[in-house]
Amino acid sequence: MSIYLQFLHIKALPKDTAQALKKKLTQALEILKLPKKSFSIILTSDEKIKEFNRTFLQRDYPTNVLAFPQRDDPRYWGDIIISLERAKEEAGQYGLDLENYLLSLSLHGFLHLLGYDHEKGLYAPWLMLKNELNLIKALTEDEKLIKFLQRREYMPAKLAVNVDHVATVREARKSYYPDPVHAAVLAELGGADGIVVHLRLDRRHIKERDVKIIKEIIKTKLILEMAIDPELIKFAQEVKPYQVTLVPERVEEITTEGGMELEGRVEEVKKVVKVLNRAGIKVSLFLNPDEKTLELAKKTGAQIVELHTGMYAEAVEEEKRLEELARLERGAHLAKDLGFIVHAGHGLNYENIGPVAAIPEIEEFSIGHAIVGRAIMVGMKEAVREMKELILRARG
Repeated sequence: MSIYLQFLHIKALPKDTAQALKKKLTQALEILKLPKKSFSIILTSDEKIKEFNRTFLQRDYPTNVLAFPQRDDPRYWGDIIISLERAKEEAGQYGLDLENYLLSLSLHGFLHLLGYDHEKGLYAPWLMLKNELNLIKALTEDEKLIKFLQRREYMPAKLAVNVDHVATVREARKSYYPDPVHAAVLAELGGADGIVVHLRLDRRHIKERDVKIIKEIIKTKLILEMAIDPELIKFAQEVKPYQVTLVPERVEEITTEGGMELEGRVEEVKKVVKVLNRAGIKVSLFLNPDEKTLELAKKTGAQIVELHTGMYAEAVEEEKRLEELARLERGAHLAKDLGFIVHAGHGLNYENIGPVAAIPEIEEFSIGHAIVGRAIMVGMKEAVREMKELILRARG
């Protein structure tokens, strides 16, 4: 097995850097337990890689890496072409070690030689990046590079459907129908990855009975939204939903109006998180996508944050909407870097979900009102299916 490191129209790498790169790539092949075949890495300039892009892929611009598999020769994997010029520029821009960044680009190219393709299908990008991350973690201890790659981590986002407003319709007549339990089952049949219920302090829609029956009957996971309240905490310990999302709550509000305020409340929230975790319940905090708030959230021990998307959803002017979208992107990046599982929700609908669903760090969306409203027209199964399709399309 040989790895050929070639240089094309560019100054060579320092000898020790080139040797270290070849050594780590050899280790990568051993980890993957692949047949002993050769491949080449060609380090070149932006101008030269632009020529390759134009000639073979009809793209008139340079990229950081290209891969050309060799299918005819059983002894040869193929060629990886890297713009050293671009690699140096990107490593400097992101504050990364050049040697390890070149290793990452080489592994990315080699996975392409093996047939992985991040530009096709729903799961292929996630699977390719998973392998790339596993190799980088095995070959380096470069936490900065690992976090950089994790920001690109791809997985089709999940949809948790909130059935509160089915109960709202029921309570309008104080009847026994429509039943949110029935809605939860239909939502699952439509593709929901979880069911959300908000047991409010005033019990204006969802009741304890709804939570208990839904917990017993659904096949996915139950997410219980609630304020910090001794009675509700005790109830959660008894029911044991998969997840509790702690939310702020005011009796006079129509719906939750913003994320939790953590200033001066970290210890209080931390105690609740511990109590719920001891009961085997994951804890999420519903938060505005602000740096200070997210950093305070890290001190609470919560596993998940749900970013409040209300400001984005309610923005009327395009400029304001883009501003809030950028804020959500920054918040998602930071939350991921802080080690949180990132969810998002509030005010999302069939018209505005696309741009937010494309943020790769967000793993799950909680949507209720829009789906229930659509379900009145087309049925719950179809309404959920349509929303799930929009989310998947944004990632596809």
